[in-house]
Amino acid sequence: MQVMIESSAFALDRSGRFEAFKVAKMGLGERPPTRHKTRHLMAGDPQAIMETAAAIKRGDLVVFPTDTIYGIGTNAFDESAILSLYGVKRRPSEKGIPILLADGADLEKVATAVPQAARDLMAHFWPGPLTLIVPKKRDLPAAVSDSEGIAVRIPDNEIARAVIRAAGGAVATSSANRSGHAAAQTAGQALAELEGDVAIVLDGGPTGQATPSTIVDCTGERMRILRQGSVTDELKLYDQSIE
Repeated sequence: MQVMIESSAFALDRSGRFEAFKVAKMGLGERPPTRHKTRHLMAGDPQAIMETAAAIKRGDLVVFPTDTIYGIGTNAFDESAILSLYGVKRRPSEKGIPILLADGADLEKVATAVPQAARDLMAHFWPGPLTLIVPKKRDLPAAVSDSEGIAVRIPDNEIARAVIRAAGGAVATSSANRSGHAAAQTAGQALAELEGDVAIVLDGGPTGQATPSTIVDCTGERMRILRQGSVTDELKLYDQSIE
């Protein structure tokens, strides 16, 4: 049965940008239709990196390793691609899609008015398993996030960064599993979960850990930890003002 994804409540401001956006609740109990013959590529082949990046640019869904778990990613600037990601994962609409960056300079492609406190955390913890929610650029697809913030990080994994860099520097990425299922630590686990629903699974070997990144909201007056993760203890020692 086909997953129904419906966009509604579009409102344009004078500049023609979306002022608000809602993604309707998805049929989380239904399996998305098979659309791909999933290719299993080895990350040691430079051509595989380029093919994975090209698929992302086209708006296809791909799986690749990160420093924590395997991720499923797509073009961060293609709204229909992001909606496909929601559908394949059966991800609730109120949960935004994080964006992985290749390099620090790529932050400006997706974020604006980033607080200095957030930049200090980036300088200390990136690349690494710390996700920061910062003010998003208004020209990002509305489906990425239904709030004024966007979750970003640079993974400490050269395969991931090479793919993201070749794809343009910013890739909308979530964990490579159905919502509520265990995260994939190997390409084989990702294939078992998502074969037929993604174009490519890029195999970089086991990720070595199952702990997700720590998430910190940097959009308020005080920074707040929203999810415990790999660097939570170190983070609290670094900045004791974080709630």
